[in-house]
Amino acid sequence: MKRKMMVVLLILISFLGIGIGYFAYRNLHYDKANLRQIQQAGIVEKQATLPDGSVINYGEGPNHGQPLLLIHGQQVSWQDYAKVLGELSKHFHVYAVDCYGHGGSSKNPAKYTALANSQDFIWFIQNVIQQPVLISGHSSGGLLATLVAAEAPKWVLGLLIEDAPFFSTEPNRAPSTYSWLSFKDMHDFLESSEKNYTAYFLEHTYLRTLFGRENFNKIVSQPALNYMKNHPGQIPRIWYYPPEWQVNTIYDLTANLQDGTGNYDLRFGNAFYDFSWFEGFHQEETLKKVQCPSILLHVARPSNQKTYYDKNGILLSAMDEKDAKRADKLLPTNTLIDNIKSGHDIHAEKPDIFIHASKDLQKKVKQAQ
Repeated sequence: MKRKMMVVLLILISFLGIGIGYFAYRNLHYDKANLRQIQQAGIVEKQATLPDGSVINYGEGPNHGQPLLLIHGQQVSWQDYAKVLGELSKHFHVYAVDCYGHGGSSKNPAKYTALANSQDFIWFIQNVIQQPVLISGHSSGGLLATLVAAEAPKWVLGLLIEDAPFFSTEPNRAPSTYSWLSFKDMHDFLESSEKNYTAYFLEHTYLRTLFGRENFNKIVSQPALNYMKNHPGQIPRIWYYPPEWQVNTIYDLTANLQDGTGNYDLRFGNAFYDFSWFEGFHQEETLKKVQCPSILLHVARPSNQKTYYDKNGILLSAMDEKDAKRADKLLPTNTLIDNIKSGHDIHAEKPDIFIHASKDLQKKVKQAQ
């Protein structure tokens, strides 16, 4: 009897060990699933060199329809679209580009303006894709996509804007937004003598206020600092945090060119801090100039907040409800899809919504032709 109980106990321990091992592996390597999705979608990474020597890095899918140009948001790369590339590649000829200062594209601060980057994306459409496109941009990429649509109407047939920070990025409002406070951290780090941006971020981020300093230190900061002490020069990856909690994602977003942990250039964020990225870019006039059909995706307020703002008056989202309605009104032929129950990165958190919107845009364009 004792022997049978011992065997059963060993079996249970084995299953428990396997379960914990799988749990830890998934948490440590969740990004590998994205790479598999990209490969399965048939996306191939390429580069285009402009006449001035600038490089635009991009992923291109198989030719299964109308060209669809995707422009990512801050601190990521074109691979951020991994969860939607498989389905989109069945219906479109997907081109997903890296913005300057990100991924494999050029890291030249002279190009860190909306006008410079958008003009080079127009060159990319004309010389690489070589036919009119549907275009979608997320966050700051949504600002760029809108600018491209406004400045090259013959080359853009439809525009999908994914939670872009219209109006909240203007100088009179930006300092009261979570995003600008994050860019301030980048600016202050570049001005300091510190060498590890992840550690600097953990010490200064406004997330400490949102979480509560004690909770943030216990849950986010201290495990990361302990990890970096044992793994110098590496971005933290904590085995017991599942990807759904997005704690490891917080660390991932600190990877940067300056301390050698990633490809994101903190000087790009600094251009948002000092507003140089926006030189010559008039948001209201740009929205008015868009001629093609458009769809604007706007997320709901954070689930733990009564409004889009916290108790200190800091905007926690890209836009509030007034910004979204104002942008909707300015766009000549727009559909506003509001109050989406998602975080800022809709295409990653709610891929079905993003895919459906892309297909709807395609239908709107056909109806308008």
